[in-house]
Amino acid sequence: MSLLVTSFKSPIGTLNLLADDQILIGANLSTVSAFQVGKDVRVVKSIPVISDLINDYFDGDLSAINAIKTRQDGGAFFQAAWKAMRKIMPGKVISYADLADKAGSPAAVRAAGSACANNAIMLVVPCHRVVKTGGALGNYAYGVDKKEWLLRHEGLL
Repeated sequence: MSLLVTSFKSPIGTLNLLADDQILIGANLSTVSAFQVGKDVRVVKSIPVISDLINDYFDGDLSAINAIKTRQDGGAFFQAAWKAMRKIMPGKVISYADLADKAGSPAAVRAAGSACANNAIMLVVPCHRVVKTGGALGNYAYGVDKKEWLLRHEGLL
């Protein structure tokens, strides 16, 4: 079965999605080519279920994205960090230090930041909910303005 890819306008820019059947394996605000996949990709208007759940999120059902299954490549710590990110509820944030702790390595604060930076499934694996100790927003691959918009949409700011 081929991978499915779609792009659509969202309140934060053009959102590109890549799925393997009903499992989201990529979400970005850059380009479809950034997914770096082979030729076995089918461009579709929307990805069944996944596109609807993401639209529901932008329409105000903030927990809708929790129902999306995800998969991405990475080592044990990254996997644990991404799993921990998915447990952060909308409207809440945790620090990079908290993320390192929840991923099982309290001293690995820089690695927690790397897990956010290497997250290939933005929004659904909500790295935007990870902030600096003290509450400063910190970095975001697509710009701090996008991170701020998402946190405001989720009722935090």
